[in-house]
Amino acid sequence: MKTPLSPAEVHKQYEEAVSAYLHTVSDAALRVLINQEVDDFFRSCALGIWNADGGPLTAGYVEYYNAIYRRGKNAPSILFWELGTSVSNYPGFQPPEFFRRMRALDKVTGSKTARMFIDVYTMMALLFASVDGVVSDAEAAFVNSCAEIMTRLCDRDGLQGSRSPLDAKDFVTLKPAAGTGGPQSAAPITGEDKEEKEEAPAEPEPTLEELLAELDELCGLEKVKADVKSLINLVKVRKLRQEQELPVPPLSLHLVFLGNPGTGKTTVARLLAKIYHAIGVLSKGQLVEVDRSGLVAGFVGQTALKTQEVITRAIGGVLFIDEAYALTSHTGQNDFGQEAVEVLLKNMEDHRDDLIVIVAGYTDLMTDFIHSNPGLESRFNKYFTFDDYNGEQMLAIFQSMCRKNGYTLDDKALDYAKEFLNEMYACRDENFGNARDVRNFFERSVAIQSDRVAFLEEVTKEALMALDVADLKKAAGEEEEEKPAGTEAEPEPETAEDEPQAPEGEEPHAE
Repeated sequence: MKTPLSPAEVHKQYEEAVSAYLHTVSDAALRVLINQEVDDFFRSCALGIWNADGGPLTAGYVEYYNAIYRRGKNAPSILFWELGTSVSNYPGFQPPEFFRRMRALDKVTGSKTARMFIDVYTMMALLFASVDGVVSDAEAAFVNSCAEIMTRLCDRDGLQGSRSPLDAKDFVTLKPAAGTGGPQSAAPITGEDKEEKEEAPAEPEPTLEELLAELDELCGLEKVKADVKSLINLVKVRKLRQEQELPVPPLSLHLVFLGNPGTGKTTVARLLAKIYHAIGVLSKGQLVEVDRSGLVAGFVGQTALKTQEVITRAIGGVLFIDEAYALTSHTGQNDFGQEAVEVLLKNMEDHRDDLIVIVAGYTDLMTDFIHSNPGLESRFNKYFTFDDYNGEQMLAIFQSMCRKNGYTLDDKALDYAKEFLNEMYACRDENFGNARDVRNFFERSVAIQSDRVAFLEEVTKEALMALDVADLKKAAGEEEEEKPAGTEAEPEPETAEDEPQAPEGEEPHAE
């Protein structure tokens, strides 16, 4: 459960979101109508959401309801007993009159006023659902059903645009199970589920020694491995000092991962989450991976909700934000990346004992990101640098992929892979993908080998496993003349004119 919103926060987010939407409506007469009716409509939505939830109303709900108005409009002044009666007697959802006018306008002009309003409705409805700190399954179902009614009306009228990607179920709050520190599913456990749960004992969690061994098995990253182990030692000694009632200096475990794509940043973050759980720093040890698109929305107020829901899933573990610099690199009044940063900083303070945030990206851009906000500078003071893999390390990664997936390389194939990957490293540019490029090379090789093996008359286990040099050359983009299946391998010709050709009229197959 997250901290309940204050009535002032509800009022601010509601006013900003509706005002921002009104600025997008080009028709003056329609703007006037929306301006007259929108507050009453959204107050009715709040009644329906709280009715769907079925939970007990408190005096706080009166304040929330009375906060649903915009500047210059009359604020409601409902009493507690009036609110309870209104929630109990909620008549059901009805699209407002201005929504009909929106659709009529869109049908004539080809605009998307109505479909955009469905997004605004969904985010405002989630705002009202979350005033108690929880978005329940019942509330999310109600929000989706109302959005679906309006979407069907848009579809019926043949309006341009696609269905809204927003799904209220994605915002359902994960509640901690009794006796645990980590979030669990909010759905009730049925008798059948309970029986299955009892029959399938949970797998034992990996020990610290096993996790460190897994870290050591990662190719390269020697400096990162040393930094991780030093950080672990720092945390362990800190806990020992606490147990002996000795003073401990302030310690921030939030991290900045610097480096190019494909250098193992996500893998190390996942291991760190488990390691921190193993030594008692985190209650659960899960990794929640996200980028800008998973935090930032398109309207004022949406980003705060979207970011908060992601953080709620990460509490007890590690929130890993890839390409975090994108949150502050956009400019313009309609960019809400900074809003996501503010929500992130607040939660890093509120949950500093059970949430670790790791931000990652290119070195130069991440430096600019950290320096863009004093709050970021004060919380992120540990930097891990992930260097590019060299040719030898890339070959080791390629061989590891082959072993794990049941493929073999003969001497010629191994020599070619070494030559190709060394050249890839030597010619790298700003688009160099490190291990991702190695994986792409491996996957292309497997696909080409499959095409070759599929035409063999007799398929043995060895043939299914073998990646030969021709497979790798094709995967690298080198075209090699194909030979009929089943023929003996010919020595490589010295000149192109001497290369053997497939018999005329016969379909050539790779050997």
